[in-house]
This record gives sequence, structure tokens and C-alpha cells, in this order.
Amino acid sequence: MLSQGDDFPIHQNPEPIAYAGASRNFYDRYFFNGYHLEEDTFFALGMGIYPQLDLIDAGFSLIVDGVQHNLLCSRVLNHERMNTQVGAIAVEVVTPLQCLRILIDSPEHGLKADLLFNGRAPAQEEPRFTRRIGTQTFMDYTRLTQNGSWQGRIEFKGRKIDVTPELWLGTRDRSWGIRSVGAADPQPNPQAPSINQFYWLWAPVNWPEGVSLYHLNDDAVGRPWNTAGVFVPLGGAAEPMRDVSSQIDFISGTRHAERAVITLHRFDGGVAEITMRPRFHWYMKGVGYGHPEFGHGHYHGGDAELFEEYALADVDDALNLHIQAICDVSMEGDLGEHVGKGVLEQLIFGPHAPSGFTELLDMAP
Repeated sequence: MLSQGDDFPIHQNPEPIAYAGASRNFYDRYFFNGYHLEEDTFFALGMGIYPQLDLIDAGFSLIVDGVQHNLLCSRVLNHERMNTQVGAIAVEVVTPLQCLRILIDSPEHGLKADLLFNGRAPAQEEPRFTRRIGTQTFMDYTRLTQNGSWQGRIEFKGRKIDVTPELWLGTRDRSWGIRSVGAADPQPNPQAPSINQFYWLWAPVNWPEGVSLYHLNDDAVGRPWNTAGVFVPLGGAAEPMRDVSSQIDFISGTRHAERAVITLHRFDGGVAEITMRPRFHWYMKGVGYGHPEFGHGHYHGGDAELFEEYALADVDDALNLHIQAICDVSMEGDLGEHVGKGVLEQLIFGPHAPSGFTELLDMAP
């Protein structure tokens, strides 16, 4: 089963590139977001490749004037993992680990974009995410994250948005490995807890003087099973943190942050504190995460597309748990005083003792 990838020196085993290990849940993903530093305008793109399922899907989401617009596309992969175009959505690697391009061309929806991402600091490898339920591997993947700037143009229904590096920043990530995709396993795992639980925070921030990254996976009692933080000054070396923690003040009736404080403990004993204040939410189903019709890795019978739009003010936050909150951010402490912009991704369901949650979907008082 030869494919274009076999002509590149990227093999990891004696098999052709088309074969990706033994797990049907193997995936390979691109994610990007971009935000204006002064206006509440935002875009995101997600693309997933599922070699064992022979599928590829992607979504592009745009927020303008308080309305989220989503374009989701899917097709059969036909074994070619190097072909990263799905319907109207394409991703190109221009300079690996530094510069990537996203292209959108959907005239029927009045949507077109040509955007170039350039890293402001080197891509950072996060600790490997491995999580098991009994003997079953639930998650096992590697991810890199990189903060950067954007340039190019977005056209939407006759409106032209110039994207310049001075005003448009954002983050990309690349992950690959195993996590649940496509149809759910029909056989329950006897070791699975009686109430599903997942606690996830991700906080990439762009500062004028550098970038910072933080993430946290907690179990139900609040024990981190994957967490890390790093500060990278522009032009300087990355400084991993000795320890990291976070505290959230929740919006009443939701599981979303009204305010979040992240504490970074340096190896030399210094402490820095990051405060994130959300301005508005982007709902991640816009690129397929938890989408009721267009979730990741689902087969739609061939080429498929969905376009939808909704006002942010009309979305029920209690029913849309997976979000990125676009935030004004400040830092004080041993790393200096800074003012920046970033996102706080949140996916919290099930019990979490430090937050006071005891059921699958009880909300903050």
C-alpha cells in the first residue's frame, strides 16, 4: 500500500507510511487559532487524519460581530496522508516547525482565506499524554505547541479582513497518537468509572516579550496526571517550570472560568502569577470537537460538508463544555510584569473535588 509519503525519509517501522500501528484510534492532527489584539475577532482550524479509518476531516471557524460561523468537511483519505486538503480547507507546511499556511476557498458560503502562521518562539514538546482505563489505552499521544503571529487575508460575505502580524497572534499545535475517534466502542470497559470524568485546561499566552504555555489534566480528586508550564523569552531559551498550579473562579451556572490564576514555580525558587480574564468564548464544536453531527473521525458516506452559524449570546454554556475563552492576560512576579493575550481552553465534566463538582454535569453555584 504505497503512498506519496513513502518517498520521504519519515518511516518509523518496516511498514509503508499508510499503515499506522495497530490501533484503529490512531490519529494525526493540526490545530490553529488566531485572534485580533484589539477586536473580538477570532478564527480556528482543526484537521484530523485517521489512517486506520481511512478518513480525513477538517473544520474552519470564524467569529465576527459576535457570531460564530463554522465550515466542516470530511472525505475518504484514500491512504494518502500527504494530501492535506479536505473540501474547501487545506493546510500546507512551508517551513517545518516554523511556518505553515492555511487556505479556505468556499465561494458558496462567501468564505475565503489565505493565512500564514509564523512561530514567535520555537515549538515546545509537551510531556507525553498517556491514560489508561484498566488495561485499555484510552490516550497515548505526543503534542507540540507553538505561539506565533499571522498574516494574510480573510474574506467573508463581501467583508475583507486584513490580517497583519502586528495585530494578529495565536497558537498552533500538532498531536499524533491514540485517542478515541469515530464511532464509540460498543463494549463497555468493566474498569471504567460509573461517572465519566475529564478535567482539561490549556493556556497558551502571547506576551510582547515572549510566550508562556500551561496545561493540566486532573483526576476526580484533583491529582494531576499530566501538567507542565514553560516560559520562552523571544530569542531566548525555554525555561520549564519546576511546578505549576491553577485556580478558577467559575461563572455561576456553568463550568467555565470567569477568572483563572495560574502560578508558575521556577527551579530557582522564584514565582510568577498569570491572571486570565475571558472576553468571549469560542465553541470548539466549530471544528468538530464533540459536534453532534460532525465529530472527529466519523464516516459520512463519502465527501461531506456542513456549514452553520450562531450568535455567541444565544449559546447555552452549560450544554457546550468544550471552549476556548479568548482572554486579556497579565503577569506579575519573578518573571516581570507583562500584559498579553491568550486563550484558556476548558473541558470539564464529571467530578472534580477542588472545583466542588460531584456529578457528571453539576454546575457552579
